[in-house]
Amino acid sequence: MFRRLIARGLLLWLLLFTPHLYAQKRQNVEKHTLSGFVYDASSKESLIGTALYIPSLKTGTTTNGFGFFSITVPADTITVIVSYIGYFSQAIRIDLRSEDVSLEIKLQTADKLLGEVVVTADALEKKESDRVEMSVISVPIQQIKDIPALLGEKDVLKVIQLLPGVQKGGEGNAGLYVRGGGPDQNLIILDDAIVYNAFHLFGFFSLFNGDALKSVDLTKGGFPSRYGGRLSSVIDMRMKDGNKEQFTGEAGIGAISSRATFEGPIIKNKSSFLVSARRTYLDALIRPFIPGDDDGGYYFYDLNAKVNYQLNANNTLYLSGYFGRDRFFIKQGGQDRFEAGVNWGNGTGTLRWNHLINNQTFGNASLIFTDYTFKNYINFNVLNEKFSLVYSSGVQDVSLKYDIDYRPNTNHSIRFGTLLTRHVFTPSAIVLIDDFSSNDTTSKDQVIAYENALYIEDDIKVNDRLTIQPGLRLTHFAPRNTNYFNLEPRFSANYKISSNLSVKASYALMNQYIHLLSNTGAGLPTDLWVPATQTLTPQRSQQIAMGVAYDIPKHKLLLTVEGYYKRMDNIIAYKEGSSFLAVDGENESDDLFSWEKVVTSGRGWSYGTEVFLQKKKGDFTGWIGYTLSWTQLQFDELNDGKAFWARYDRRHDISIVGTFALREIAPDKNGITLSATWVYGTGNAITLPVAEQYAPIHDPSTVQNDIFDFFNQNYVSQYTGRNQFRMAPYHRLDLGMQISKKMKWYTRTIEISVYNAYNRQNPYFYFIGNAGSNSLFPSSGQQRTLKQITLFPIIPTVSYNIKF
Repeated sequence: MFRRLIARGLLLWLLLFTPHLYAQKRQNVEKHTLSGFVYDASSKESLIGTALYIPSLKTGTTTNGFGFFSITVPADTITVIVSYIGYFSQAIRIDLRSEDVSLEIKLQTADKLLGEVVVTADALEKKESDRVEMSVISVPIQQIKDIPALLGEKDVLKVIQLLPGVQKGGEGNAGLYVRGGGPDQNLIILDDAIVYNAFHLFGFFSLFNGDALKSVDLTKGGFPSRYGGRLSSVIDMRMKDGNKEQFTGEAGIGAISSRATFEGPIIKNKSSFLVSARRTYLDALIRPFIPGDDDGGYYFYDLNAKVNYQLNANNTLYLSGYFGRDRFFIKQGGQDRFEAGVNWGNGTGTLRWNHLINNQTFGNASLIFTDYTFKNYINFNVLNEKFSLVYSSGVQDVSLKYDIDYRPNTNHSIRFGTLLTRHVFTPSAIVLIDDFSSNDTTSKDQVIAYENALYIEDDIKVNDRLTIQPGLRLTHFAPRNTNYFNLEPRFSANYKISSNLSVKASYALMNQYIHLLSNTGAGLPTDLWVPATQTLTPQRSQQIAMGVAYDIPKHKLLLTVEGYYKRMDNIIAYKEGSSFLAVDGENESDDLFSWEKVVTSGRGWSYGTEVFLQKKKGDFTGWIGYTLSWTQLQFDELNDGKAFWARYDRRHDISIVGTFALREIAPDKNGITLSATWVYGTGNAITLPVAEQYAPIHDPSTVQNDIFDFFNQNYVSQYTGRNQFRMAPYHRLDLGMQISKKMKWYTRTIEISVYNAYNRQNPYFYFIGNAGSNSLFPSSGQQRTLKQITLFPIIPTVSYNIKF
């Protein structure tokens, strides 16, 4: 009832009250529109989120995701301050007395001084306290590159783990758990395309190459209506468009991989390209140590590519894509051949048409393709008899998306659009060839579902102090013989207490029509994506948040403090003793898919407080983030129906990140940058036995036949509840140094980093073993004790990079 009232109220606002505001603001004053695009002067790369401020009118605007801006003001001669982090600001005088004006504004990066550039005061730039959105953090790409990382691999998602409200999955893991949500509840977008599995190396690295990215934005709450389909967060990433002015590139050699990025004009000032690739060489390093006809190894690769073509001043086409794959394999030669492996990978493609409808209205049409596949296989021949098992799963999407950005005046910024998606889910496909039992099987489960959405949102400046963002999203999901319709109201508000201090609040209702079946909760490639069905209903969350934002211009600091409460319903988990191996795709006559029979639905709730102190400018940059939170889950069929702590519930989570430029990197001088990261987190909640009873095997001969029985029959474990123990607290210090030198044709950078500098023995997992022995085999008469496996000790890394 409460949700219906909210939805109806917002709908009435959007349909009735907003037009009334427009009428209220109409005056017999002649107005004109200033519009255009903001670019990087050296590459003509569009700049997202550039602030444009008119001091005489005390108003302004920002560029959208494609660098477009529009602001309608009374006819006059005005001065516009244009500013963007990392660039010199410009003051531009514009005559708007007689007609609309369209501009191309080019900003110069801070390492290239030009005489006509005017550097303005920071107070004139757009501040966090002015933004109506809350729970949104933009991460500068350069900071991602400066922060020290495991084995020197710059990782977008691991940097996001350092932000408040985001918990890491475990030692070295790149998984994200945002405000109590699971890895499936994060909407990860690359150029409008959804990425289902964002990890390499079984979760230790993400697949996003920072060299190819232009912007990264994290939204943890107060979701705008343009986003939907997930409960916990949105990570919106945009690839670079490619340099339209000159050919440039950068490359690097690291401990486990090499990478290269090239970009340049196809037709100068009109069309450009970007190609960025990365590959590991772990397989090549270990191959000389593999004897005889045997083979094995692991590798992954990434390829980002993008081209664009400006048809005219009002129309531009973009084509971008990502392609990546992981492969782990083992081969044993000889008379009895054996082969096994795991492959998984992602492919995305986005064709976009940007068109300027008029000087106040910007349109974007996108055709989007996403493909995620996972395959696990085993083959062996014994005495000319063959056994082969191939298990695969995946998701394939085709989407059509259209968005309108309409800016009628300085008090309104309206967005609306639609999204149509065709999903093809393959929870399981099995091919079995078994000459030993003459049992050959081929089965495939496939579900086609359609997901559609309509949305509208409006940034409304009610007065000089209050700005609100009401929004509404209508969603539809249609799997086999089922239809779900849901209204999702959204609301955010910002009240200015002073010029630098504001209070914010937000509410969002979200529905998620896909589920991730997971044994570990880690978002590994073995986890299965499945749709909501008639019996497996969609996930739903409601989140409220309140906080303050305080800009401190004198010290170039931003302080935000937020509190939140989130309720999640219809989340799923495997029943006790079930896993993806239990999925049986042969029962085609049954209306229920077999994976529905091995899962149970429940609910969860998470609440906490986040503190974020950030410095984006100056020789010293970085942030301090602190999260105090609680997350619990409850399933009727698990843990005797009692609530239990989520595995990644963390009472305390602290991150301190800092980078310091000893000498600013510029064309005529060398540069040295120091960086450090320290993290601390309460240990994960895990399930451990409270007692064990030795039960000797009555028939020792069974040990020779079934080693699994040997483990199970020797000790019987007793448990008191799920996730009732805590791992030891996690903390570590990472250090880094980048030494750059300007050569004749390129800039060379040597990076030295140390992961886990004080060699903290953080637990990766625990097991019960024999005291005084490293053996995994239990034996009678020995004391049993809790033992810890540590994965990463202190790891120094050196990498070499060039940029031209």
